[in-house]
Amino acid sequence: MRLIRFGSPEAERPGILDEHNVRRDLSDRFSDWDRDFFNKGGLEKLREYLAINPRPNAVSENERWAAPIARPGKVICIGLNYSDHAKESNMTIPQEPIVFQKGSNTVVGPYDPIVIPRGSEKTDWEVELGVVIGKDARYLQSTDEAKQYVLGYCVVNDVSERAFQLERGGQWTKGKSCDNFSPTGPWLLTADEVADVHNLQLKLCVNGQIMQNGNTENLIFGVYHVIHYLSQFMTLEAGDLILTGTPAGVGLGMKPPLYLKAGDVVELCVDGLGEQKQVCEQA
Repeated sequence: MRLIRFGSPEAERPGILDEHNVRRDLSDRFSDWDRDFFNKGGLEKLREYLAINPRPNAVSENERWAAPIARPGKVICIGLNYSDHAKESNMTIPQEPIVFQKGSNTVVGPYDPIVIPRGSEKTDWEVELGVVIGKDARYLQSTDEAKQYVLGYCVVNDVSERAFQLERGGQWTKGKSCDNFSPTGPWLLTADEVADVHNLQLKLCVNGQIMQNGNTENLIFGVYHVIHYLSQFMTLEAGDLILTGTPAGVGLGMKPPLYLKAGDVVELCVDGLGEQKQVCEQA
């Protein structure tokens, strides 16, 4: 199942993308795709509803694509989780997952603009596999148990301001939490429809030139390992979004480095999870 949301900012509504790639409006039946919905068995209720009502009203083609989940309680990121990206960043391969967070208000729609912060000269791109938690998780016993807590997967652009991240006191959160820095979607594909999450191709282009082309088979710490690991330190809540890392090809790793500027077009995709497109604009 492909969950979507649509509508103007602060007024998004829930829906699905059907097998004919038609967006369907479910806002008259469900309030939103959020923690309350997921924790109360909402996905099962949604499936039951669609079995009886397979063709809800279509969404207008003019409606904005929003992030496919409501604002999460947490956006948790795993840094340097591809060996080739660690190498291009001149950093050692981590022995444990590197964990940091982004502001949850960075989560926006897949076609919303990348907003280059005031004074920024080092805004960068990162295509990532996003994982959405389906029910609250704490002290999970194993990676096998962690599989039961995945709701689904989506594309995320982990936009980063490298000077803020690396040159302003080493606080990664500062370089990750600027407005519009987590375009997400276009849809959330439920976990039951992903045959092998560790064999998904990720690709990102800037102005039509391929910059990143990797595969989740090269994750240092796999999806279920990450979920199990994080649950030892914090409660993962339903609807939380985990960004699993990016492969090589970011602007920081270019020689010389290359960064985004107003007017640049960024396009990215992950197998089965759809495509994003953002135009950069200056704050």
